[in-house]
Amino acid sequence: MPAAPDFPPAPDAIKPVRALISLSDKTGLEEAARTLAGLGVELVSTGGTKAAIAGFGLPVKDVADLTGFPEMMDGRVKTLHPVVHGGLLGVRNAPAHAAAMTEHNIGAIDIVWIDLYPFEKTVESGGGFEAAIENIDIGGPAMIRSGSKNHGHVAVAVDAESIGLIVEALKADGATSLALRKKLAARAFARTAAYDAAVSGWFAAQLEDAAPARKSIAGSLAQTLRYGENPHQTGAFYRTGEKRPGVAYAAQIQGKELGYNNIADADAAYELVAEFEAPACVIVKHANPCGVAVGTDLSEAYARALECDAVSAFGGVIAVNRPLNGDDARAITDIFTEVVIAPGADDEAKAVFAAKKNLRLLITDGLPDPHGPGEVFRSVAGGFLVQSRDRSLIKPSDLKIVTRRQPTPTEIQDMLFAFTVAKHVKSNAIVYAKDGQTAGIGAGQMNRRDSARIAAIRAKEAGEAKGLAHSLAEGSACASEAFFPFADGLLEAVAAGATAVIQPGGSIRDEEVIAAADERGIAMAFTGVRVFRH
Repeated sequence: MPAAPDFPPAPDAIKPVRALISLSDKTGLEEAARTLAGLGVELVSTGGTKAAIAGFGLPVKDVADLTGFPEMMDGRVKTLHPVVHGGLLGVRNAPAHAAAMTEHNIGAIDIVWIDLYPFEKTVESGGGFEAAIENIDIGGPAMIRSGSKNHGHVAVAVDAESIGLIVEALKADGATSLALRKKLAARAFARTAAYDAAVSGWFAAQLEDAAPARKSIAGSLAQTLRYGENPHQTGAFYRTGEKRPGVAYAAQIQGKELGYNNIADADAAYELVAEFEAPACVIVKHANPCGVAVGTDLSEAYARALECDAVSAFGGVIAVNRPLNGDDARAITDIFTEVVIAPGADDEAKAVFAAKKNLRLLITDGLPDPHGPGEVFRSVAGGFLVQSRDRSLIKPSDLKIVTRRQPTPTEIQDMLFAFTVAKHVKSNAIVYAKDGQTAGIGAGQMNRRDSARIAAIRAKEAGEAKGLAHSLAEGSACASEAFFPFADGLLEAVAAGATAVIQPGGSIRDEEVIAAADERGIAMAFTGVRVFRH
């Protein structure tokens, strides 16, 4: 481990003399370059950035004028030179560094503004392998890291906000402060870390390596939160760069600031509602759906979803898979709702929601693909878990009917609907559903029998609220997201009124469970696919 040199303390104020600028995105370049030049800062640049600065009528030097070497090898080599990195890394008030800079004619570089080659955008736009490789920046990260290491003397900008802070400081005091340079260095190291994470993640994907020896997760701050799950916990929301439609990139039209739990619930609701092709509504409370339904339109879907558990729906999160109109908005605002997330809303709907000033309305640019690729993460003490997104899709042809009684076509549709919902319910999960509507949901219990009982209670209460003489689960299909380890859970479903059951199968007691189903004359299908959600 290199010993820390006994450098003199870094000065607080640094009045810049030279700035090195190299940008892919030149937004804001003219204003910043004019300000720097107006303050007497010498501008040094390369390629297209140099041409742009010259086009503004400002004096600008080429990096080659400093190094004495031309840009070469298709631009791969232009800033990797001791004159550049000496100018960034040299500790100005350290005698040995100052002497070396004088001896080798190395001028100090006090500001470096670099935004890196657009690797992420190249990948996102579908650029091929070679295009992605050529958009891996080498010199940029090296200069950013050099300047950031030497933040005692160098101010580093990696985005428009960073250069804005530098320009603001120079306009006010003619110098950058040590506190500002430290802040900028931290931001800069985070940017290079995220860049490297993007490159390494892309490379692993190209090699189809699901478990590389090292894995990095990077995100950009989207929002600081008032608190986390509870008021005594801090919280923040980051975007990873995955352009998956949903809460991360939704536009908040109105309402209070989103909280930690609002974001988590909105994500859960939107991921589930995207599973359905017909107009659909999902109501989520505390990360679990409490009502799911399809309808001829969103208003009908919402009304049917609400019937499942109107008590739990109070203060919940609502997701729909169609743009909202005024009638939909009026229906939804009948009860207190925390968040509504949808792929659109017309002006009338927005006006209706506006009357509920605390309701958060989120509009996305589409629906997530429930069967598309991706990864999900969970932290544990000292590490994190990674798994591929659950892309499972069960079709009628995938079902293995294991009972003597065959399910009717209607029961098959109910089973598939119920199993789709169960995929998004915390384990152990039991879902009763009929005619595209959940009748009762039992979530997160330590045994499957109790989940079946809780779902039955919800279905009975829903029937009573609707003025029916029977449970809403009467004639329903029952979905279990994992196998029944004993027949007791299945018997609870039968008692609730289910006439068909769908489950993965695979228990050592499958024959016992099948026999119980046959004895009671119900139909049962195995999917062969488990959809646990812990």
